[in-house]
Amino acid sequence: MGELIEVTVPSDPRLHDYSGLTDVELRKVREPAEGLFLAEGEKVIRRALAAGYPMRSTLLSPKWAAAMRPLIDAVDAPIYVGDEALLEAVTGFHVHRGALASMQRTPLPSAGTVLERARRVVVMEDIVNHTNLGAIFRSAAALGMDAALLTPSCADPLYRRSVRVSMGTVFAMPYARLDSWPGGLATLTEHGFRTVALTPGPTAIDLRDLRFGPQDKVALLLGTEGDGLSDPALAAADLRVRIPMAAGVDSLNVAAAAAVACYAIAAGS
Repeated sequence: MGELIEVTVPSDPRLHDYSGLTDVELRKVREPAEGLFLAEGEKVIRRALAAGYPMRSTLLSPKWAAAMRPLIDAVDAPIYVGDEALLEAVTGFHVHRGALASMQRTPLPSAGTVLERARRVVVMEDIVNHTNLGAIFRSAAALGMDAALLTPSCADPLYRRSVRVSMGTVFAMPYARLDSWPGGLATLTEHGFRTVALTPGPTAIDLRDLRFGPQDKVALLLGTEGDGLSDPALAAADLRVRIPMAAGVDSLNVAAAAAVACYAIAAGS
């Protein structure tokens, strides 16, 4: 059994991985540079380990230490335990789930490698909101999409908020980051994918009329909240589709729209 290491001082250097989690700009730079990401809660930590991410350490409240023992005893990493006040002082927020783990990032595969084993793919253009990004991953994984591709300016799927909102499904679905945009769409074409751009434009095809066979390779393109897909992405897409709206509503939040479109495309296989 791993030794529980009690920590009592928020400035303890051993807790560096967990410090200042509410400083979004700092974490966006620090976590990738230092090769780490944070998993929050037993279920998310379990999924991260199952996906093959090495654990650097865990930080637990006392009441969660016993519940987490079967999981953390199987991992060779320090186990830090501190009261809830200390966890809040270190991280900058109340750790509701009582368990955090610092995980080691692994190299991302290339877009081509991800596409080789996929037939239904979601492509996210410049999604910078971590909540939306995590929600799209969760919907895509749940509704039958095989993989995800991110443009160079997309947010980090392994940022704590993205991981939490996705409930760890960012670990379950292969993803890669494109080297350029919209030039990266050429990689999809090379692998035989038809690109389908989701847009509220009135001339787009009704999503309900979309039909694909089980062997068809389809990539759903999603744009950022508000502006939607860029003109170059729309121009490069093979098809433009829209979700029909009622009651005077012009569009859905990108995460909600992604769920509807992923279901329609995956179900049409």
